[in-house]
Formats: sequence, C-alpha cells, structure tokens
Amino acid sequence: MTQSSKPKTKKAQLIQMLNRKAGADVATISEKLGWQSHTTRAALTGLRKAGFEISAEKQGQGDPLSYRITAQPADAA
Repeated sequence: MTQSSKPKTKKAQLIQMLNRKAGADVATISEKLGWQSHTTRAALTGLRKAGFEISAEKQGQGDPLSYRITAQPADAA
C-alpha cells in the first residue's frame, strides 16, 4: 500500500501548511481545512500549548499575518 503525500488528519495538514517557508494565513488555512476563522485560531493555540513555537509575521502593509512553525516539540518529529 502506497502512502499518499497528503496528510490524513486536519492537524497534520495544518502542521504541513505551517512548516512551509512562507507559512499560511488564517484565511488560507480556514478555506483549505473547511474551518471558520475562530476555529483556525483555536487550532493554532492548541499547537502552541502542545509545544510548537509559532511565529506570526506580516509580509507587507495591508497583508494578513502569516503563521509559521519555528520549532517543534521533540516528540512531534
């Protein structure tokens, strides 16, 4: 059985999106995972509580915040 490149759980998909060099903004995450924006922000908080370090950066004036994982807990690797 071959393993697909797309993660199966939404949490795994979220982590994959946040591991990209550019990260992802709340609107993009919400659209991709079918979540409302408050659910997306709660999931980011949950990752932080689980030991992930997540940075929020503004790419340019008027652009939304882009979230990116900068460090993961050792057991998440």
